[in-house]
Amino acid sequence: MAAAPVWSVDPRTGKQREQVAVEATAQEVDAAVRAAYDARASLADRTVRAAFLRTAATKLEESKDHLVEAADAETALGPVRLTGELARTCYQLRAFADIVDEGEFLGVVINHPDDTATPPIPDLRRYKVPLGVVAVYSASNFPFAFSVAGGDTASALAAGNPVVVKAHPDHPGLSELVASVLRRAADEHGIPAGVLGLVHGFEAGVELIKHPLVAAAGFTGSVKGGRALFDAAAARPVPIPFHGELGSLNPVVITEEAAAERAEAIGAGLAGSMTLGVGQFCVKPGLVLVPSGAAGDGLVKSLTDAVSDTDPGVLLDHRMRDNFVNGVAERTRLPEVGSPVTPGAGGEHTVSAGFLTVAAEKLTEEGAYDLLLEECFGPVTVVVRYDDDEQARTVLSRLPGNLTATVHLSEGEAAGQGRGAEILAELTPLAGRVLVNGWPTGVAVAPAQQHGGPYPATTSTSTSVGGTAIERWLRPVAYQGAPSALLPPELRDENPLGLPRRFNGRLER
Repeated sequence: MAAAPVWSVDPRTGKQREQVAVEATAQEVDAAVRAAYDARASLADRTVRAAFLRTAATKLEESKDHLVEAADAETALGPVRLTGELARTCYQLRAFADIVDEGEFLGVVINHPDDTATPPIPDLRRYKVPLGVVAVYSASNFPFAFSVAGGDTASALAAGNPVVVKAHPDHPGLSELVASVLRRAADEHGIPAGVLGLVHGFEAGVELIKHPLVAAAGFTGSVKGGRALFDAAAARPVPIPFHGELGSLNPVVITEEAAAERAEAIGAGLAGSMTLGVGQFCVKPGLVLVPSGAAGDGLVKSLTDAVSDTDPGVLLDHRMRDNFVNGVAERTRLPEVGSPVTPGAGGEHTVSAGFLTVAAEKLTEEGAYDLLLEECFGPVTVVVRYDDDEQARTVLSRLPGNLTATVHLSEGEAAGQGRGAEILAELTPLAGRVLVNGWPTGVAVAPAQQHGGPYPATTSTSTSVGGTAIERWLRPVAYQGAPSALLPPELRDENPLGLPRRFNGRLER
């Protein structure tokens, strides 16, 4: 049987553009993984690794116009958004190159023998080594930053691991182009092309997670797809780490004092955040607790005005469009669910933004309204009107894990007057990133960033954005009593590589 073709599709029309590849067979997946495995030694030198990452960023920038054009044709995200995302991707590659150069990620710790300790301490030297071949499953909504050259790939390569990417079917042509750029960058540094494998097709993704030479995996996508892969990773004869980002509601709490103080600004800000990128951000605020009464009414009016002025947009593919339209319809059929601005089909290929309203009491117990506590991918949010703090707390207590949680406080509450600190404490167990008087859309690539949260937001406690994302692809190893001549240079007393380390309890930089 001939391999199934992989087509590039225009989401603005739903029509096929061109065939860009064929779905990989099990044999082709095996070949890609084995080529990556054979390329491990080429990443051993940190200086080469860092240079490779910087060259990759430079070559992506040099191909910017062509890449952005290809990305827009397959995603309809627009040149402005895509140009910014490509810049973020290049910045991220260079940031990981700096981390590789610095060397702190290796976590070097050296303890000399101490016979006076109880029990005695032998000579121990610990650092971190790469896991091996990393499987990366691309996301649809960030064709640069969470795809072939995205954060999972960049951090895995920085840690010294070759990568095999399962391309997303929404941008297969772009995936091929980006992979070719990264391979050209690798070639400049004597790194074989197999260091970055690329496969297409659903079955290829299944074969990839099962391959015995794959040592870890990173995923960004749906709860259903991510959970299936997570279970497959755990069911292997040798289970592997699976760092999956699956779904998030990203709740927002607006206090009565904040609503009274700046209802119009909060309503407009919420509209901008929930419709950004046609609501296709993983950190879109999907559930917003708004007080009942006049202050909350003013906020809802501001939100209504702002969302009503939002133009219809194109989702990443027609399957997502159908899921959005059907999901909104299912929610609006619930009794006593209002729709001040009705979201749904905006045209044959577009969707219109909107929001739903419901009384908080409907969400305080299990039942049909639990549907409103599930993510609906697209430009819609649910406004929950609460009567008092206890009612808001009850709703929050029923939420699953999230990437973000946000609170909007008044000026006085932010200064420590009222329940601000208490609300912050209530939100902390729910999410990996807690915001005050801001909006969750927009994830800065910074050392202190945490992009991950309790399940189902992610399947692990790590972050997929920021410098510490590299830690996902490393494991610690300790050497005991090894002669200096046999030790890796990273662990020798004289520190020939000049690495940051903890030496006999003392931090050295």
